[in-house]
Amino acid sequence: MGRRIFLLGFMGAGKTYWGKQLAEHLGLPFYDIDEVIVEEEGMPVSDIFAEKGEDYFRMRETEVLKDVSEQPEFLVSCGGGTPCFSDNMDWMNNQGITVWINPSIETMVERLQRKKYKRPLIQDLTDDDLSAFVEKKLNERIQFYQLSQKIITADELSLDYLINEITNA
Repeated sequence: MGRRIFLLGFMGAGKTYWGKQLAEHLGLPFYDIDEVIVEEEGMPVSDIFAEKGEDYFRMRETEVLKDVSEQPEFLVSCGGGTPCFSDNMDWMNNQGITVWINPSIETMVERLQRKKYKRPLIQDLTDDDLSAFVEKKLNERIQFYQLSQKIITADELSLDYLINEITNA
């Protein structure tokens, strides 16, 4: 079996940013679950949440995860909630390497403040409320994220560092 890598983490952790670079460097097909859903549904995530609801989105997330994972090799950037539903975490751990990118809450909040409009769960929050929201949500999800085979906690990442961490996982 080839390399099968799942990047996990909260919103603003850098999954898509680093996922694209890692996939390119490792010569793997790259999939961002949210981007695949947006393409297939023909609308942004915020509209899917608003029009079809979170349950529908979570169902699509699991479908897309399993569809892209049918290939022998890949790097998948999961949505922040992907590991927390439908036994996805156990399933991913059986399919390949799970890597939790876990920067500090401050780092994620700082990144999210700049891109709030793109994210349905936080677009209406003030900056003060955002920090509390991230902390609360992260606490709900941490039990799933902690099941990752590799945990990367550095705030400042580099491609070399990530490659080294993942290839030694």
